[in-house]
Amino acid sequence: MKKIVLTGGGTAGHVTPNIALFDKLRERGYELYYIGSYEGMEKGLIQEQNVPYYGISTGKLRRYFDLQNFTDPLRVIHGFAQARELLAKIKPDIVFSKGGYVSVPVVRAAHALHIPVIIHESDMTPGLANKLSFSSANVICCNFPETLAHLPEKKAVLTGSPIRSQLLSGNRDAALAFTGLSGAKPVLMIIGGSLGSVAVNDAVRSALPQLLEQFEIVHLCGKGNTDESLKGTPGYVQYEYIGKELPDLYALCDLVISRAGANVICELLALHKPMLLIPLPAAASRGDQLLNAESFKKQGFAMVLQEEEITPQKLAGQVKDLFANRQTYIRTMAESGAGSGVDKIIELIEKF
Repeated sequence: MKKIVLTGGGTAGHVTPNIALFDKLRERGYELYYIGSYEGMEKGLIQEQNVPYYGISTGKLRRYFDLQNFTDPLRVIHGFAQARELLAKIKPDIVFSKGGYVSVPVVRAAHALHIPVIIHESDMTPGLANKLSFSSANVICCNFPETLAHLPEKKAVLTGSPIRSQLLSGNRDAALAFTGLSGAKPVLMIIGGSLGSVAVNDAVRSALPQLLEQFEIVHLCGKGNTDESLKGTPGYVQYEYIGKELPDLYALCDLVISRAGANVICELLALHKPMLLIPLPAAASRGDQLLNAESFKKQGFAMVLQEEEITPQKLAGQVKDLFANRQTYIRTMAESGAGSGVDKIIELIEKF
């Protein structure tokens, strides 16, 4: 039996691409293991997949002053020792990392034990956690052609993002039954990211009267971000988080408002869903979503609205423009040939 350890955590974007590999890895005869943080969101997502899960100590790698900067390095060192002990016990043939802070000690420990490592970088420019792991990797996969210029030349491979196969086979009627929507109008879905987005949620709710004139709405608003006052609003449903029903909701929706995290926009691209992207502003991030959104806009896959420019009228107007021109976006995405990177990544795993 071949063995593989997968790692990554902190947000769903560092976990769901790993999950997308599970079925094909099992088909190829791999025994799967996962190393994440003690209580990160990855723990529940992985345990739902019946994959053995091991938690280790981890610390956040900050670019700004915080008192935890003095203690988190000790947690990372402890995590390295734990990861090394786990890898020595499991004896995997390879480690696959999707990034996030928890992945750094795992990748470094694998390198110390001479275990091959493959890293996947989702965003246009690499995050700090992945940058710290590059020297320990045999191969670094990426989503965007522009990313290759930011990676070590001899290690970089353009694979695209691994997309869960289940997302491609959703059922619209099942989604209508789940949501209670009528399906009489086009359906707009809002995705604020796994942790939600206050700015996007507030903007959508402010624009509800205008949006509901033309659309029914499915709003994924993040944990603790539902608005009790809007429950029962005709044509509007809201959820903190969606799991197994997501493929059906994708099949139901006609267009999407989303943050510009790389994994979700690559899913929408593979599904040919017209999208209005509202990237995290530079003040709240390292600017990766701004670059992701600009790339998709340039390629004709999406419209972009900056968070600082949002007004209810502007948001509603952009959505209506997107819907009016939806066939152009759908055609451009279909002609791009973009799809799931699962097969390319599995080939690399088999190679090493």
